Amino acid sequence: MMAFSLELTEEQRDLRGWVHGFAADVVRPAAAEWDEREETPWPVIQEAAKIGLYGFESLADLFGDPSGLSLQIANEELFWGDAGIGMALFGTSLAVAGIFSAGTPDQLAEWVPQCFGDEEDPKVAAFCVSEPDAGSDVSAMRTRATYDEARDEWKLSGQKAWITNGGIANVHVVVASVDPALGSRGQAAFIVPPGTPGLEGAKKIKKLGLRASHTADVFLDDVRVPGHCLLGGKERLDARLARAREGGKAGSGGRGQAAMATFEVSRPTVGAQALGIARAAYEYALDYAGSREAFGRPIIENQSIAFALADLRTEIEAVRLLIWQASWMARNDKAFDAGQGSMSKLRAGELAVSATEKAVQVLGGAGYSREHPVERMYRDAKIYTIFEGTSEIQRLVIARAISGRQIR
Repeated sequence: MMAFSLELTEEQRDLRGWVHGFAADVVRPAAAEWDEREETPWPVIQEAAKIGLYGFESLADLFGDPSGLSLQIANEELFWGDAGIGMALFGTSLAVAGIFSAGTPDQLAEWVPQCFGDEEDPKVAAFCVSEPDAGSDVSAMRTRATYDEARDEWKLSGQKAWITNGGIANVHVVVASVDPALGSRGQAAFIVPPGTPGLEGAKKIKKLGLRASHTADVFLDDVRVPGHCLLGGKERLDARLARAREGGKAGSGGRGQAAMATFEVSRPTVGAQALGIARAAYEYALDYAGSREAFGRPIIENQSIAFALADLRTEIEAVRLLIWQASWMARNDKAFDAGQGSMSKLRAGELAVSATEKAVQVLGGAGYSREHPVERMYRDAKIYTIFEGTSEIQRLVIARAISGRQIR
């Protein structure tokens, strides 16, 4: 029997060094420019595609790690470089996760490569769930999908809000309600292929942070897609809806929900992104505190500064282990019996906020200036307590898991 070990494999260490090098040499030098421009950093995406960091094969390799850690290692390092550019690169992976969680092997083979394009013409993809009146309350979704049996087509109508890569994506994965009476159990996910008429993206939203990542509303005006664009296929959907109709109260939980299944897979990954931001802020503050002098000595020699940095380092190490545990559980089909996926996202998101705020405080007035990157990190961090489930929703998931009760 192999002894228990938390040491990374040689392949994982090589991966960490490779992504860290790209983050340090390519991402960080470009971060301030693309944050200021508030545009998708296509040259950086293309550079990542050329070296094999952005694409179907690289993501498949990350997902294929039986420990579940490689994807999180890559995300931590990339978002250590810059969160806005990191999201521009990894935003596509959420759509891929949606295809992976609901699609058939043939659908994965057909659509996932189209999410990325190639190194000469890179593309992005979008996962469309949130709506203006249905953010965390996925069961309140109003986007409808109706089936035209004669033409074997689905018609999608509705509006999606706050969609990463919305409107500029080559492939949109859209979650819609097939049977509204069943709440979230009556939903399904659909592929909207490139160039499909009726899908339009609104103007890019001006955001506090993650400015290099494109976010926009998506409008679906009687969008028609072929029957084979229903992820999982109609036979599987019909069987699931039949079980739901026999199962009682609408809106109750279940892994079969199109949106929730994707979020379960992605929460530790989102946590790893937040961890990368927190670590970057901590390291910058640590270096600054060692070189900045006040009253004749480096400010790190003051306990108030040193203890704050010690606490941050402790939290970073603890949160990383929580993320790794949840990632291993998800990759090895272990149930989140205590909401471990939500735990990892909750703690990492709140750490990103507290770490960047502390970094700004350590730098003082300099930290409030755009001359130092902690100002940008501070803005980028806040979204991690909001998107893909607010901190309050994560606590609700955890509370339900540990109590076995439908806490509201």
